[in-house]
Amino acid sequence: MTHIGGYPPKYNPAVKKELLANPARLFICGHSHILKILYDDKLQCLHMNPGAAGNQGWHKVRTVVRFTVDGKEMKDCEVVELGRR
Repeated sequence: MTHIGGYPPKYNPAVKKELLANPARLFICGHSHILKILYDDKLQCLHMNPGAAGNQGWHKVRTVVRFTVDGKEMKDCEVVELGRR
């Protein structure tokens, strides 16, 4: 998990190096305030950006992502809207 990580396949160079050296099944990052959940087929890793839950930024709706980690499986993913900022 990191603040500025990028998206598949355009990761931050330092993040990409780390993901290649230490493969992960889940990568969480933020910064863009854009809620996005993607599966990276090349790295076989689920990428999550939960959006933005704060009052600062250009987003109109505050969001978080709730999910379950069951062993090696991520499931029951849901987007929770916290209302307008």
